[in-house]
Amino acid sequence: MKNNHRSGPLEASALHLLHRAGQRAEELFTNETGKVDLTPRQYAVLACVSHNPDISQTGLVEQTGVDRSTLADIVRRLVKKGLLQRKRTRRDARMYAVRLTAKGQSALGAVKPVASRVDQRILAALKTDQRGDFIEALGEIVKSLHA
Repeated sequence: MKNNHRSGPLEASALHLLHRAGQRAEELFTNETGKVDLTPRQYAVLACVSHNPDISQTGLVEQTGVDRSTLADIVRRLVKKGLLQRKRTRRDARMYAVRLTAKGQSALGAVKPVASRVDQRILAALKTDQRGDFIEALGEIVKSLHA
């Protein structure tokens, strides 16, 4: 049963609405992926590595927006699951180059259509002619607020 309470200023807060939309999107992803056992951020890391073989963890931070310590933990977990491999770079022995394993490629292949369905479900909340503008606006927000 829905209540009739109003959130007042939160109804017009971009910060709050983006947070709530993110919560719903993550919920959809989790429900759709079921037994795959990947979080949206883990999926983002796998997808990024897929397009950038041997990317450094610093490069992954820049590409995904995941903070350094969280990204290191995500990579560690994905290595432990056998989805990623990492090795020290020849250029700088302190840096790791990250790439997908065969198991990682398979997992990514299985989750890509699910992620696409989640995107479609999210965008279905908007009129068809609003969808491109919405994605573009989100991209502009991310780009302009990038530190």
